[in-house]
Amino acid sequence: MSAKDIFDESVKKLGNVLQNLVDISADELAQLTHVFQPKTLKTGDFLIRAGEIPAEIGFVASGILRLYYVNSAGGEFTKSFCPENHFVTAYRALILKQPAQFFIEALEDSLLLVADYSQYVQLCTENSCLQTINHKLVEALFLKKEKREAELLLDDATTRYQNFLREYPDLEQRVKQYHIASYLGISPVSLSRIRKNLPVN
Repeated sequence: MSAKDIFDESVKKLGNVLQNLVDISADELAQLTHVFQPKTLKTGDFLIRAGEIPAEIGFVASGILRLYYVNSAGGEFTKSFCPENHFVTAYRALILKQPAQFFIEALEDSLLLVADYSQYVQLCTENSCLQTINHKLVEALFLKKEKREAELLLDDATTRYQNFLREYPDLEQRVKQYHIASYLGISPVSLSRIRKNLPVN
């Protein structure tokens, strides 16, 4: 496919995701997608590094990104994964215009649509439909964050792993096991033991 065909296909994916949130017209969708530009990340490339002040919001058209912290000893702690059809950025740092506290790295070759956040916000303030979309995206982010906190505090490791499989049904074959273990807050050895003890479907 040509670069234009790939971009058009990515815009179509973005449109489908937004249509699931609210009934958006073709004109409104065109306004929104106009501020997005394609961005390619190779495996190991970073969308954002800790310490950088982000200025963009991204939509993952293809690929997987990992959001993770690095402590003073060099240990990595996976915050979340961001596969296709999800929005991604360091939201707190973006909104407060502060340095990001975590890295966002491509785990495989990825194609994103990225928009300057100030342009995106301005567009949303000028259109009630786009404003509704933004509110729904923020709501979804909050609900996901609350769910994640509850799982880490209340669920045992096996339950957290089963929840991971339900939330990301195809990621286990695409993401390294030690990244999954880090996301679950357990060691790779513990994850291996959990996987071995689970019944095979």
